[in-house]
Amino acid sequence: MLYTAYELQRRAGAPVAAASELTARALHALPAPWARVPAVRHLRAACDIVARVRPTHERPAFGIDAVQVGDRMADVHENPLSRTPFATLLHFAKPSVTGQPRVLVVGPMSGHFTTLIRPAIRTLLSDHDVHVLDWHNARDIPVEDGRFGLDEYIEHVMDALRYLGPDTHVVAVCQPAVPVLAAVALLAADDDPAQPRSVTLMAGPVDTRVNPNRVNTMAATKPLDHFERRVIDTVPARYPGAGRRVYPGVVQLTAFMSMNPRRHLSAHARLYRDLVSGNVESAAATRAFYDEYGAVMDVPAEFYLETVGRIFQEHHLATGRLTWRDRPVDPGAITRTALLTVEGANDDICSPGQTEAAHALCTGIPEERKQHHLQPGVGHYGVFSGSRWEAEVYPVLRSFIDRARAEEEVAAPA
Repeated sequence: MLYTAYELQRRAGAPVAAASELTARALHALPAPWARVPAVRHLRAACDIVARVRPTHERPAFGIDAVQVGDRMADVHENPLSRTPFATLLHFAKPSVTGQPRVLVVGPMSGHFTTLIRPAIRTLLSDHDVHVLDWHNARDIPVEDGRFGLDEYIEHVMDALRYLGPDTHVVAVCQPAVPVLAAVALLAADDDPAQPRSVTLMAGPVDTRVNPNRVNTMAATKPLDHFERRVIDTVPARYPGAGRRVYPGVVQLTAFMSMNPRRHLSAHARLYRDLVSGNVESAAATRAFYDEYGAVMDVPAEFYLETVGRIFQEHHLATGRLTWRDRPVDPGAITRTALLTVEGANDDICSPGQTEAAHALCTGIPEERKQHHLQPGVGHYGVFSGSRWEAEVYPVLRSFIDRARAEEEVAAPA
């Protein structure tokens, strides 16, 4: 029913969007005297917004072709290293730069493409050799490729770390904090040489019992079958993943926007004013955000339901009951990996304290190799994007990785 309703709405709105786009193009093509008429500017702005205010399932490009490295620009090439039906391990290679710390970035599988964390990736590239797990849209994955649950997510992280080898630093942005910490714990328990030198958990739900918010309360007060009935649907026959059960990305987008409707309405009102007044730079920034925000991907139903049940409702990691393929996961087994946690003081999706809880679980890591950073003045997205990320959060992360790298080199046998 969810997909049927979405498809009907998309088809019903398509003529309006198309007409608005054609009208906007025509108004943009008017010569200067007419283009400056107030009524024309207002109509053009309205048509511009209506033409683009709809979700898409098209993965945006990362679009990172060059970054500043020191006092020069370095070309960036996006190279796929390995691929499964569910993810691609990407290397953002800088052929002219060597010797930088190798970093694996793991983004959330939560209704948006990994390109949503592009700001974090771009910033990291200045000082690091960056690799990214780029998750695929479940709508495009055939049923015969099998299930994808929490165990498979953890396995993908372990496989990526093994592929990259020793001396890797892993950064988990938001939701993957639990599966990444679990992957590191399992590698540590096996004394696997692929154990990362450091792990950074950014605004992730390690223990949602701490300072619970609206998201946590909703997850905890509804039975799991409520979510299965209400937000899980089957991919229609017209897509490659026909028959696969998914949590549709449009549902997640709707949920996110409904949490702060005034903020989104205010942003679009500001966009309208900027378009009318010709404030091109401000309008482009708002458009770029919502183009990215509106690009949604479907999530495998198994992963969504297991995440809600095992992490948000039963708190398996926080209470020592998390398993991977029936094998216990013990963060206390981690001894060689340094730990950094980062939180936003105003985060209403992952409250302060929920990520910091990882420190109490990682009893095998010496206190001097643990660090926590609470960033004032930012919400969830401000932890990994925006001016505060650039100026205040990233320097902490960069320094932490450098220190972990130096400590390991000193500790290594000659």
